[in-house]
Amino acid sequence: MRTRVLVTGGAGFIGSHLCERLIDDGHEVICLDNLFTGRRSNMAKLLGNPHFEFERHDVAEPFHAEVDQIYHLACPASPVHYQRNPVRTVRTCVQGTLNALELARETGARLFIASTSEVYGDPEVHPQQEDYWGHVNPIGIRACYDEGKRCAEALAVSFARQYGVEVRLGRIFNTYGPRMHENDGRVVSNFAVQALREEPLTIYGDGSQTRSFCYVDDLVEAVVRLMATETDFRPVNLGNPRETTVEQIAREIKRLAGSRSELVFRPLPEDDPTRRRPDISRADTLLGWEPKVDLEDGLRRTIADFAARTTVTTLTSGQRPESVPVRQEACR
Repeated sequence: MRTRVLVTGGAGFIGSHLCERLIDDGHEVICLDNLFTGRRSNMAKLLGNPHFEFERHDVAEPFHAEVDQIYHLACPASPVHYQRNPVRTVRTCVQGTLNALELARETGARLFIASTSEVYGDPEVHPQQEDYWGHVNPIGIRACYDEGKRCAEALAVSFARQYGVEVRLGRIFNTYGPRMHENDGRVVSNFAVQALREEPLTIYGDGSQTRSFCYVDDLVEAVVRLMATETDFRPVNLGNPRETTVEQIAREIKRLAGSRSELVFRPLPEDDPTRRRPDISRADTLLGWEPKVDLEDGLRRTIADFAARTTVTTLTSGQRPESVPVRQEACR
């Protein structure tokens, strides 16, 4: 039976992959995006499909659609983007989520909310389980995103308890893959672009801090399964439990890109987490899910995607990539 689905942030990195998956599964999809960080090119395979609609709209403003399911992904997610306008980021997290919840309440739609590992902050518990409350600086430079997402979770749970809205909460950990923005400050995109340009690979800190990288196809599979599962509003970690240091990922990307780039080290930014790895026991039990794509395979696909883009391949040797001292993170 064909389901009518709304995806906010559907022109973004993860959102566009999710839209394609939903179309392939036989659903009708409405993509809502203001193109602040999303791109029309991300929807190239979908534009013209009779079962796909694109609506340019800011989720912070009220919206309406007759739908059966809502995937709420709309929010700038990379440090470069969400720190550019912190007030707007908070407003998107809070008002955008409130609008999505009101629509779900009105239509009776089931709602998936894309939360983030950032709700754990710089964790004092490792690996991070869903019952850990986190260690977040509420007035730091990343608070607009961290606390915005924590408030979004509180709103979602409150709507579920008070109004019976069917909410699914997914805490998304570091995700990478094709269509990542070249200048978003995330570790995989930074290293891939710098390696392809034969520029120094910039590591913030001594490189010993860890991240866990989940390929986008694996993440989308988990999101779709969570939406389809009969469960409650308790959050579910969605990510890869394989832990890798930032220096290791830099050297691996350099090798796969065939680059001669040097590694350079810069001071660690404020509040940058030293360790990040999800405990996915709940996702395994509830969804029967675990990541399948090997890190090397996923990185090869991602590097090939960056290499194919004009913005990377047409630069001369004298041009340098944007270098911003932000956390080395790979989220949505």
